[in-house]
Amino acid sequence: MAFQMLLNFFLAFLWMFFKTSFTPAAFVVGYFWGLVILFIFRSYFPYRFYLHRVWAVIKLFFLFIKELVLSNITVLKLVLKPKVNIKPGIFALPTDLQKDWEIMLLGNLITLTPGTLTVDVSDDNKVLYIHAVHIDDVKDSVDSIKNTFEKAIMEVSR
Repeated sequence: MAFQMLLNFFLAFLWMFFKTSFTPAAFVVGYFWGLVILFIFRSYFPYRFYLHRVWAVIKLFFLFIKELVLSNITVLKLVLKPKVNIKPGIFALPTDLQKDWEIMLLGNLITLTPGTLTVDVSDDNKVLYIHAVHIDDVKDSVDSIKNTFEKAIMEVSR
């Protein structure tokens, strides 16, 4: 991925030199044509086209923002109720993520979302233990995290 990005920047600068125009607009046009060239020759690279990963990172960011807003609303509803009716608890989340940075990112995204906190990670990095302010159903909570954050992290890393 990094090689493709550097190659794209090189092609953009090469375009600027050929056009003898050193403006940001010339760089953007060169960057676009570099993308087109890299897309045409994408089968010659060992990894997939780098814009797929960039798009996956953008989707993960907006997914986190959406979950952050929804969790804030849910916690606000729990706090503003006149009678506190919560079921806090800790549940185990088995994960399919393998790399340390993927597990760290998942743990941080869970912790940054209001109402949940990553308490511990198992020694083999296969299970995360999560504390939630309110758990209706453990299976739904596990499925929710696996279908949102874990799936998005896998799209970024693979």
